[in-house]
Amino acid sequence: MYRRFRFVYLASLILLASFSHSLGAATAPEHEQFRVAVYIPVSVVQKMKDPAYLQKSWDDLSSQVKIDKVYIETYRSGTIADDANLEQVKAFFTSHNVQTAGGIAYVGRGDTAGADAPDDSGGQFVSMCYTDPKQREYVKHIAEITARHFDEVILDDFFFNNTKYDSDIAAKGDQTWDTFRLKLMDDVSRDLVLGPARAVNPKVKIIIKFPNWYEHFQANGYDLDEEPKLFDGIYTGTETRDPEDNDQHLQQYESYEIMRYFDNIAPGRNGGGWVDVYDSRYIDRYAEQLWDTMLAKAPQMMLFQYSDLLRAAEMGDRQQWNSLPTTFTAEGLDKWHVDSGTSSPVTYATAAGYALSQVNAVLGKLGKPIGIASYKPYQSTGEDFLQNYLGMIGIPIDMRPEFPTDAHTILLTEQAKFDPDLISKIRTHLKNGGNVVITTGLLKQLQGKGLEQIADIRTTGNVLRVNAYWGGYGAGSGANLGETTEILVPEIAFLTNDAWPIVRGTANGRGAPLLLMDRYSKGILYVLTIPENASDLYALPQPVLTAIRRYILSGFPFVLDAASKVSLFAYDNHTFVVESYLDKTVDVVVNARGTSQRIRNLSTGQIVEGDVSQITKAHASGSHASPQTAFRIKIPPHSFLAFELLDIDGNHSARSKTP
Repeated sequence: MYRRFRFVYLASLILLASFSHSLGAATAPEHEQFRVAVYIPVSVVQKMKDPAYLQKSWDDLSSQVKIDKVYIETYRSGTIADDANLEQVKAFFTSHNVQTAGGIAYVGRGDTAGADAPDDSGGQFVSMCYTDPKQREYVKHIAEITARHFDEVILDDFFFNNTKYDSDIAAKGDQTWDTFRLKLMDDVSRDLVLGPARAVNPKVKIIIKFPNWYEHFQANGYDLDEEPKLFDGIYTGTETRDPEDNDQHLQQYESYEIMRYFDNIAPGRNGGGWVDVYDSRYIDRYAEQLWDTMLAKAPQMMLFQYSDLLRAAEMGDRQQWNSLPTTFTAEGLDKWHVDSGTSSPVTYATAAGYALSQVNAVLGKLGKPIGIASYKPYQSTGEDFLQNYLGMIGIPIDMRPEFPTDAHTILLTEQAKFDPDLISKIRTHLKNGGNVVITTGLLKQLQGKGLEQIADIRTTGNVLRVNAYWGGYGAGSGANLGETTEILVPEIAFLTNDAWPIVRGTANGRGAPLLLMDRYSKGILYVLTIPENASDLYALPQPVLTAIRRYILSGFPFVLDAASKVSLFAYDNHTFVVESYLDKTVDVVVNARGTSQRIRNLSTGQIVEGDVSQITKAHASGSHASPQTAFRIKIPPHSFLAFELLDIDGNHSARSKTP
């Protein structure tokens, strides 16, 4: 069947190729450091039956951003593309030297819904009903059709289960919904998708794309433990959109952090990041998602979706910085468009091509991303998405699904409570000379479960209204770190001279530890106080944030001295990136370990001279001073700057890579 379709549509391939670049259609510049793909939903695939639309839309798109691969969807929301249509579109892109793969969005009931299924979703996403026999056959049929046409298939991130029809309730029995759905979707993966697809096409590779809401996967059957082992690869949803005006409230840093987390879940098998054009109040937010995905070293950027990229780009509400020399400027966007030579308007494809060209220019000079290891066990929840908030206050994060025994400092949030052996692992790590940072959310969960054998520290259940802040190691008065409007924080009880509050607040004169330190064996246990509203981390004065960073990042090659919503991305070859999500230009200091006196801007070549000083590290192993160099940087709004550390001769630092 498959060979017959290829033969029948050979004439279509030749006809479509005759429309090709013989007319002189422009092609956007290459990006050497990564590949770019575009996803084509089935409704657009059907529209491509018109050769004139297909050629014109491709010319407009490819003139703005260089596309290496397209994913041609076969099914979504009850619609299946016919065989002829799929082969026609596939032939067109093959003739234009673009790789092709298939796509499936397992969403919508089609005409196969069971009798007990309601007629209206109420505007919410409704998955397939995987306990309904007719729907199960439909799912299998879609997998078989797609595998017949493609050797690679990606599942869009609707491959979950959220139905609670009578058949689901009966099948669940006394299990929790989490347990039931995890097992259900593992079985569906094997029996209805992978097995049937491979029976039709033994060469087919099936990729599962996981969405951005990783904290809640288990509730809908996404199994980050088992599914990466079942499928041939995974893909990462890095779309974070606007953090305030949509229902998810994802922090910008997640576009980077989730990519790194999934890399650690499936090393070498995470195919790339996926960003769409939706729900951003200004166009810089779209660019930031692309940059941060690539700063995580994604091998491929998936742009969703084909027809959206052809829409006129909306600059949005950016008057505050419209005239400033930001990384993404209106003038730069226009120049990119003019240089393409196209007569089409400035589109989101233009914005994508322009934004990706900027990160492509520096990416090859950056090493492997590094950060503070943070342990999130499979299927865990607690202090949801907190690592992204910490990334937004300048603490680089490397989230992992296994306890990171190789790391010197480990960050543990409430998620870690899902590990029944956690206390033992903490004690062992401290005895081996490592440091452990636990949040107040985790502290509350570990009380009475063995933590008291390490430190007599607990949450009281009280909440304090903190508005003044102090710092300083040791007994006596501390340095004034500033004031804010009142922030609600949980109260921590500790025993004086057993534990030390090294960064603290006051609530109408009452002390409230923000970072508490307690030594155990050869290591140090820290307790980091998280405000009742995690977003209040952004309200803390810059000196407070910097003090917290200095302790948690002790031994890390770079420490940021900056306001909140400025992030640091560090790499193992002594390069780093600073990115600001603020609406104004800010002054930033990057403190680098050692005496390298200069850094070089990887985009402009500009040299920044540093100030060498000695920083006392009494909280570490004895009271001593360590050399560091401070580099002062001015960063415009919604911009990133990349640097390399130079040695005394002005060469890239020859020091060994950071472990």
